[in-house]
Amino acid sequence: MTQSLSKEPFPLISTVALVPEILLPDSRQRPVELVKTSDFSAWDGFCVPLTVLLPTISPLESRGNRPLEFTFYHQIYTLVYFHVEEYSSGRALLEDINDPKESPPEWLPQDGLGRGTFFEAIHSRGLEQMFEVFERLSKKAANAMGTKYEKFGDLCAIDGSLIDATLSMEWADYTSTTNKAKVHLSLDLNSGLPRKIILTEGKAPERPVAEELLECNQTGVFDRGYQEHSRFDSWADEGKYFVCRVKSNAQKTIVRELPIPDSSNVIFFAEVYLGDEQHRTKNSLRLVGYKVGKKLFWFATNRKDLSATEIAIIYHLRWEVEKFFAWWKRHLNVYHLIARSPYGLMMQLLAGLITYLLLVLYFYWRYNEYPSLLLLRQLRRDIRRERAIRSAISITLTKWMLLLIFTTKRRGRWKKQTAIIAIF
Repeated sequence: MTQSLSKEPFPLISTVALVPEILLPDSRQRPVELVKTSDFSAWDGFCVPLTVLLPTISPLESRGNRPLEFTFYHQIYTLVYFHVEEYSSGRALLEDINDPKESPPEWLPQDGLGRGTFFEAIHSRGLEQMFEVFERLSKKAANAMGTKYEKFGDLCAIDGSLIDATLSMEWADYTSTTNKAKVHLSLDLNSGLPRKIILTEGKAPERPVAEELLECNQTGVFDRGYQEHSRFDSWADEGKYFVCRVKSNAQKTIVRELPIPDSSNVIFFAEVYLGDEQHRTKNSLRLVGYKVGKKLFWFATNRKDLSATEIAIIYHLRWEVEKFFAWWKRHLNVYHLIARSPYGLMMQLLAGLITYLLLVLYFYWRYNEYPSLLLLRQLRRDIRRERAIRSAISITLTKWMLLLIFTTKRRGRWKKQTAIIAIF
């Protein structure tokens, strides 16, 4: 039997007119001026993009004859909540959700969540839907952020980051004594948002993965570890562009020198072939020598429409991906593993990226700012306060309901009486 997401019980926002324009499908866009930040609680407002997007995602199928109790809705919201609150472990998350004294946030399992159910779902189902949510949410967020560097076209920084793995994760081979996995990311430099992700073992080469991340008519920005002359040629043949830092001892054959701008740090600008006779590029490239203090940087590109200064500026933007990795790992706890298999780890990484995209949209909508630690702490305080209020109201109503159902005063004495009272 299949479990359709569209048929799952889901608390949709009651009034679509309240949803910001940047979060809605194009067919239902409304002016942003109609939106008031007070119309949503912190958790509701933060989850609006998922509220709107999830009913349109491909359905998750049950593998047996029974419908799914822990649905994909529960799964994604639980993982997002894990990253927002930065729990130290999956066990800490489950203890909080199952705490009888507090009600879980909306859209998480309200009747408790078993350890086996939670971890089985992470390791075995929902990855296709998670990818779909990430890709569509990334495009929606990029459209909302706009284009910072329109003159430079479609820019993306591509880099990898190692994840410490346990010894039981044999697939994450790195050295004889340690295991590590590696996440490869494509970051849209015009919006500052992640676009694509690939997970490999720690010692996997980065250059072949970069070819999968770089798209046609896109300019990839790379560090010198990605320098490979044959790949430069294949990218040019495929209509892909690049700005890559190259090693200072790389051999070059000058075709023609190009004008160097006055009063700049550019000391070399020419059209060249890179490499020796056996490993020389087939297509000519533009090479820039850029001096910062006493250090000299070399940048190669197949973009012939850029000046030397613009090429240096584009490479400088590559540091955005380093800043993203640092913020993402430090403040969303994405590298604290709650899964050990490649499938489960990818689920966790995608949930971390989705959480970051939700933060970008929420802070942009409510504060017109990019994510910061100060705003993240404020969001966490607001969510916890709302949860405490909700729990207090729920406990109070429950006490009154029990009092009204089981007791009533008749003829001067208390007597039990059964009744059905619609109190909620």
